[in-house]
Amino acid sequence: MKIDFVSDVACPWCAVGLYALEEALRRIGPELQVQLQFQPFELNPQMPPEGEDTVEHLARKYGASAEQLAQTRAVLRQRGAEVGFSFGERPRIWNTFDAHRLLHWAGIEGRQRELKHALLAAYHTQARNPGSPEVLLAVCAEVGLDVERARAILVSDEYAAEVRERERYWQSLGIHAVPSVVIDDRHLIQGGQPPEAFERALRQLAAAAA
Repeated sequence: MKIDFVSDVACPWCAVGLYALEEALRRIGPELQVQLQFQPFELNPQMPPEGEDTVEHLARKYGASAEQLAQTRAVLRQRGAEVGFSFGERPRIWNTFDAHRLLHWAGIEGRQRELKHALLAAYHTQARNPGSPEVLLAVCAEVGLDVERARAILVSDEYAAEVRERERYWQSLGIHAVPSVVIDDRHLIQGGQPPEAFERALRQLAAAAA
């Protein structure tokens, strides 16, 4: 089974959704062979390098009050804890395009999943800037990727065209919110679903395919 996980490092529900999907796959076990790929989506493609205060940005973007945002953060912390992901404070929102370029490269290197996990933790747990070259290089080192190769990518525009092409492709298919989980290029599951929802859908699709 091929699974495309369309998401952004800046998206907290993407962390919940990924960990829930992985828990569902653990429950199903080795009977279901899965090829999991991460696809790029930017929630804030125009975000400047200096980033923006999280509360101010979300209040303006969604019209949410400070109380509503606090309630959402509490729900995220609970949902994250249920699937093994820890949310910390996230005072600023940053640009994630370079993170997506490195994720594209990590896919070629066979370490995309490890880098995705590390980037989500760096941003949502540790409040590190996923647009900072220093942070990105440190995270690459943490997952065993070649730091000098990563540095060469960051100071160039390598993989920029590939990432933008993939972003356009998924948007052309109607993906305008994340996480979006696309199974075998045909079936769509959206949102940070609980493990039970992913498990039920995956078992049904696997049975139908068989």
